[in-house]
This record gives sequence, structure tokens and C-alpha cells, in this order.
Amino acid sequence: MRLRVHAAIREIPRAAWDALVGEGSPFLEWTWLDCLEEAGCVAPETGWLPQHLTLWDGERLVGACPLYVKAHSLGEFVFDQGWAAAAERAGLRYYPKLLVGVPFTPVAGARLLAAGGYEQTARSALAQALEGFCVGRFSSAHVTFCAPEDAATLAARGWLERRGHQYHWQNAGFQSFEDYLQSLRSKRRNQVRRELRGVAAQGVEITVHVGPDIPEALLARMFDLYRATVDALPWGHRHLNARFFALLAARFRDRLCLVAAHEGGDLVAGTINVQKGRVLYGRYWGALRPRRDLHFAVCYYAAVAHCIARGLVRFEPGAGGEFKHLRGFEARPTTSMHWIEDARLRAAVARSLERERAAEARELADLRAHSALRRDRPAPGGP
Repeated sequence: MRLRVHAAIREIPRAAWDALVGEGSPFLEWTWLDCLEEAGCVAPETGWLPQHLTLWDGERLVGACPLYVKAHSLGEFVFDQGWAAAAERAGLRYYPKLLVGVPFTPVAGARLLAAGGYEQTARSALAQALEGFCVGRFSSAHVTFCAPEDAATLAARGWLERRGHQYHWQNAGFQSFEDYLQSLRSKRRNQVRRELRGVAAQGVEITVHVGPDIPEALLARMFDLYRATVDALPWGHRHLNARFFALLAARFRDRLCLVAAHEGGDLVAGTINVQKGRVLYGRYWGALRPRRDLHFAVCYYAAVAHCIARGLVRFEPGAGGEFKHLRGFEARPTTSMHWIEDARLRAAVARSLERERAAEARELADLRAHSALRRDRPAPGGP
């Protein structure tokens, strides 16, 4: 078996890469990664140098990981700027570093991809290669939002574990949106109803469109929706461009699920989601006109209703936002793994992560104890 490094995802056969992804995250698929590269969102000029790593058994691709040399820590959603500052104070160079993950996408999934029958061999070989690349060249390697099997392989090799959490909605076999409402505590249930009534009273109509049923006019507005919110936020950073969204519309349409809010026939807000298998992933929200409670109605309630109608089992709306917890989205742990070459920095980070994991465990326990879901909630479809 041999390892190869690729300066672009296009150097790797699409069918072979996607066979490793299988039913996993859509954001690991060849087309999504290629759209980012072709649009120039992921490029040396933006601080993302692709160096995708593959493992071959003869002519068969048996392992791979999406690998980037990073000149900064933007667009990762696992924040290590404090580590970089500590390294600088100690006279160490933190950048460039290695990142295994999906740019600008905090969605968990396999990172050390492996063909059936090669799982442990491929993961170990990829991990060993990442460690070897760091020696004398890079300060560290980071595998973000990884699957449990990746974390186990890396932990056995001495990588450092970092824990976080996101809020996901689980379909408990709901037959209707009312079933979802009945699963909430009364205060939260009344809040959802009040917000939806308020949006309707403003004359806003919300519709959901999937794949080939998405109107061309709506596809053409995807970048406008993304830009509207990013540019309005004081901390917003426009990582993506109009070319990327045009490529998605042309090449990733079957995976797209767009929620649109219209007022008097005019688009006022919307959200761009990605759907694969029985999971919906929320990605980009934008409001062209501010309207009270519209964010909740478009990003969460319409998506939940869509999941129920289509029999989807899970909705992952993205990182952050404790307001999701108040609407029946439950906290789910996320894991990232980190290899740091310098022994002093590694020891300092290890001590910090030990404290951080303990605090994270306490927060998760508190969130579960104060769930918005009724403890005595009826079975879906029940009275």
C-alpha cells in the first residue's frame, strides 16, 4: 500500500472517493469539496491549501482524508486561537498547521475514510502520516468533528481529545407537527405557537422546496440570502462567494432543500439546507427584510415540519444557539482530536483540555436536566 498527497480533490477519482464516503456526511462528498475549490473559496490565497491524503492498495483507493494546510484558524468552528497565542508567547510558530475536516462546515462525520475490510489499517496509516508530516514542518494536526471510530484510533495513538456540543432535533416517530408540539413542555409549546401566529399575521408565507422542485428564481438568490446575514453580523466573515452557490445550484441540486419566506410575492428570507438519506442539515440563513420571529419559523419550525412530512429522522441545524434547546433540540456531544508536536505546548493544551472536558460534561448534564421536552410526553400520534 502507498500514500499519495493531492493538491486538489480533482486529482482523485470521484467515484472512488464517494465510495469511501458512502452514506456518510454529504459535505465529505467529492462534489461539495470540488465546488469549494473551483469557486476559489478554498485556495492558498484564502489560507486553505488542499493536500488531500489518499491510501492505495494497488490501484484501489482504500483510505483518504480531506487535508488542508492552514495559515489561520478561521472557518473551522473548533477554536484554537488561544493555543496559537500561547505558542507565540512561548516563542513557537503555530501556523502553518494541518487540518482534517470540511471547510466552513461544523457537521460531524467520518474524517479518516476507509474501505470495508481496511478500516483499522487505513485509519492507522492516515494518522501515522499526519504525525509524520508535522515533524519539523507543522506545529500540529487537527481532526475536527470526527466520528467515534476516528477518535478511538487517534486516542490510542496519544492524540488529545476536545469535546463540544451541538443541538440536534430527533424525530421520535412524529406523525404531524402537532405531535412535535405536544412533546414540548407547555411553556415552550405555547411559545412556538405564538411565534408562528406572529409570522402569519405579518403576511409571510413559508414554503419548502427540494432538489428538482426548487424554482430557478430561488436558486439564483441563494448567495443573496447567505450574504445578507454574514454582512450584517459584526463578526461575520464572507468565506463563500457567488460562484460557489452557482456551482451548488448546478451540481449539487439533488441534495439541496431550500425554505423560502415570501411577503406579497417578494422573497424576504430563506435558509439553505442539505438533505442526504434521512438527515437534514441546516447551513445558511438570510433575511433580506427583518421580521419578528421569522428566523425561528424558517430555520427550525419549517425544517421540523419538513422532516416529519418526509420521514427524516434527524435535523442538524448547525453550530451554536442555545435557543434551539428551548425548542426541543437536544444537546449532542461533538469530538475533535489534536496532535501537537512541541512537548511543552502539548502538555499545556492537555491540561487545559482536561479542565474543559470536565466543564463540558457538567454543561451537558445540566442541559439534559433542563430539557424543553416533556418527561411525560405522549407517544407520537397519541392523544
